[in-house]
Amino acid sequence: MMNMTLRENAMAIFNREQPYAYWDIMPAINLVPDPVLFGDIAPQDGLPHPDSWGVTYMWKPGAPGPHPVINDETKVIKDIEEWDKYLKVPSIEGLDWGPAKQVAESTDRKEKFVGFMFGGGLFERSHFLMGMEDALCNYLEYPDEMKELLRVICDYKIAYIKKVAEEVHPDIIFYHDDWGSKQNVFLPPRVWREIIKPLQQEISDTIHNCGMIYMHHADCICQPIVTDMVDLGIDIWQGTIAQNDIVKIQEITEGKLAMCGGIDGPAIDIDNITEEEIRAEVRRAIDTYCERGRFYPSIPNGVCFREWNNSIFMDELEKYGRQYAIEHPI
Repeated sequence: MMNMTLRENAMAIFNREQPYAYWDIMPAINLVPDPVLFGDIAPQDGLPHPDSWGVTYMWKPGAPGPHPVINDETKVIKDIEEWDKYLKVPSIEGLDWGPAKQVAESTDRKEKFVGFMFGGGLFERSHFLMGMEDALCNYLEYPDEMKELLRVICDYKIAYIKKVAEEVHPDIIFYHDDWGSKQNVFLPPRVWREIIKPLQQEISDTIHNCGMIYMHHADCICQPIVTDMVDLGIDIWQGTIAQNDIVKIQEITEGKLAMCGGIDGPAIDIDNITEEEIRAEVRRAIDTYCERGRFYPSIPNGVCFREWNNSIFMDELEKYGRQYAIEHPI
């Protein structure tokens, strides 16, 4: 019998106290529906659909989710020097908060956190609007124009965070912005620090000033900027992939950045893998990263897509996460 709620268990890990088990934090979070996201999401019909920013999305049948379709014809910002001529900032007024409020009000906050998934961060929104190639070139060649563009996007996000806090007051803002790939960060750290970091600080400050936890999703390499993530006040980095040197990150951040991830999902979400190989990867991550505390072992994207693989992964995480907590008391 579990002697603490999922929320209490998650907070024990966060506060370096004795948890019942070392588990993923996501089952402890009840995500409320975002009215903007639900209004923007493309139907799964394989056809192009614009979102509220004018970005074209397509969700092909059988695909795990929708993706932006950006080419010379569909890109929103066709000339960065005239970005303000193309940009359409959506309104946050008149949204239907009923479903979000219903989920928030029905959640027992002693049992679980109320979370709000906030997608399309500053970097992601910029390359959604113009395409990755143009965005990467513009960050280097037109930094002033990119700063102006991101200032407008940041102002929208700050206003929306305040609106979310007013309407449903979640415990956690689950903010999404992938700052890298599985090989490296997308932008040179100097450029990221100059253009994105100051605005991200304002977003972080807004989240905290509204009394909420800032959990940042980036299932990618972030190692070159992890001390900056600490500077920003990010409470939890969700999506820490095993391609980062997680042990080194734990050392250089001095435990100031709680992390969630570490299990190499793509390595175990394959055909022709044994049950023991899946279980061994779960145990490797727990043994390697939980020792230093403030670590939630998980697959960064949440699950294995293959049903059998996922059932083994979930079973081992539940059992070994509990066993590790018993064998390594704080």
